[in-house]
Amino acid sequence: MAIVQQETFSIEDLIKSLRANTTSIGAVVSFTGYVREFDPNKTNKKLSKLHIEHYPEMTIKALIKIEQYAKKNWNITAVQIIHRYGLLEPNEPIVGVIVLSEHRDEAFDACRFVIDYLKTEAPFWKKELTSKGEYWVERKVGDESNTKKWQSKLQDCKTKVS
Repeated sequence: MAIVQQETFSIEDLIKSLRANTTSIGAVVSFTGYVREFDPNKTNKKLSKLHIEHYPEMTIKALIKIEQYAKKNWNITAVQIIHRYGLLEPNEPIVGVIVLSEHRDEAFDACRFVIDYLKTEAPFWKKELTSKGEYWVERKVGDESNTKKWQSKLQDCKTKVS
């Protein structure tokens, strides 16, 4: 299930809701990404807000495709992606990924794949509002590398997900 919303979320509540629908899971792996108040490039820009934009139809389509790849390549019971948009403040959650499976290895791998692919294939645009001005966030080389490593491991994942 893919959700894109402005409101904050509780990863614990989402896990509880997913677990209520099944008794055959042995593992739950989740990832929550938060807004950082520091500049990872160390340019002394303190982040005051993060503005996230998206194109709704394109975004949902991309998230669903990422979930489908995860389900196709790992033996998992469920996967949920939640991503926020709008104006966010430091320490607020941006993204959550939850994977349920019978075994932990499948859940860990699928969760890592989903977040790696979200970073490069989901159409979100981020603008940092800082003490030194406003800046669009560019893709990181490390994110591209993380996505590429999966392409050689997964079936039908040789091209872009979106």
